[in-house]
Amino acid sequence: MKNVVDVRTTEEFEDEHLEGSINIPLHEVPERLEEFKQMPQPITLVCKSGYRSGEASNYLKQFDIDCENGGGWTGLLED
Repeated sequence: MKNVVDVRTTEEFEDEHLEGSINIPLHEVPERLEEFKQMPQPITLVCKSGYRSGEASNYLKQFDIDCENGGGWTGLLED
């Protein structure tokens, strides 16, 4: 299983999510930067459509965090 971070809201995540993923809402990404740095990399970021995970990926890459935009979380159900 990939190291997956779901950047949707807590409510969206609690409704349903990929088993084994963790939830760090997009608005919390900057304040939790050190947590990202400590995670095993590469990190796959997901959300509903890929927009928010793309924003998070672009931000984290500025800090040399090895991550990718995994798009919508349901797309990983097939992996």
